[in-house]
Amino acid sequence: MEEGYRITDPEVLKAVAHPLRVRMLGMLRADGPATASQLARRVGESSGSTSYHLRELAKYGFIEEDPSADGRERRWRARHHYTSWDNVQMGATPQGREALRIMKLRQVEALVHAIERFDENDWSTAWVEAGGMTDILAKLPPAGLREFFERADALITELEERYADDPETVQAHVFLAGYPRRELDA
Repeated sequence: MEEGYRITDPEVLKAVAHPLRVRMLGMLRADGPATASQLARRVGESSGSTSYHLRELAKYGFIEEDPSADGRERRWRARHHYTSWDNVQMGATPQGREALRIMKLRQVEALVHAIERFDENDWSTAWVEAGGMTDILAKLPPAGLREFFERADALITELEERYADDPETVQAHVFLAGYPRRELDA
């Protein structure tokens, strides 16, 4: 699997921003290859619907057929670990601004879903103490916020490597967000 997929076309970003597509892409990235029928059961849709959306994801380069499949069933796999784009480039057109808005909302939906699925009774005390959220109102220039994201990305990579063999290692949802705030915003 390739590391990242850098989108430069707003139409491509809009294609992946569909709620079912972005959800299935996330599942393929997190859980590995699957068939349309397997994904349909997980997302509560028909296999015809998931097949259509999988073909759309493939058309735009997000997924591909899994070459390790035995041939009796069509399995799909993600082509990249993550998707990225340039906000300025995407925001240069009305179509790009709309695609950005939709993707931000999809990211918030993913955060809400992760929070709703986290049940403290299902996890050890160590996980309950380690998990959580915070909001920090920091005074930063654009360069400082950009540095925050770059350092956070590097830190996550370092920690994944350091704890790769730890028996308690599991996938964890990590969300980072940072937007400027006008002084009178609530």
